[in-house]
Amino acid sequence: MKVEQIEIICGEFHLLGRLETERAPATCRAITHLLPLAAHLLHARWSGEAGWIPLGDLDTGVQAENATCYPSPGELLLFPGGASEAEVLFPYGATAFASKAGALAGNHFATVVLGAEHFTEIGRRLLWQGAQKIEIKAAPA
Repeated sequence: MKVEQIEIICGEFHLLGRLETERAPATCRAITHLLPLAAHLLHARWSGEAGWIPLGDLDTGVQAENATCYPSPGELLLFPGGASEAEVLFPYGATAFASKAGALAGNHFATVVLGAEHFTEIGRRLLWQGAQKIEIKAAPA
């Protein structure tokens, strides 16, 4: 099944993301193999206004592809591991992707196209209430 869009559910907020298949084809394939992904979104301590989904020592098999250190709000990144553990980064505001090991570059694999108006509240809840349940799944065609 070819996935072109993802649905992101964080609490009661529903967002729709477009996969960046032309710019990050290997990363998009790796992500779609993880779907549906049910996890917790944690506040990213070193990255500014972002949340992250820890993936531990998961080997995604991807290299740097469409990588950035400075994603815009709603540009989801996959960090395939190395200097830090594998993770998905969810920027909701000004972000400079980093870890305790220093600056990181993640593969921009999806962009939120519907639901950006919820970023401020998602960020507020991450900061003041802690980890939030999140689910990422293939959006119905």
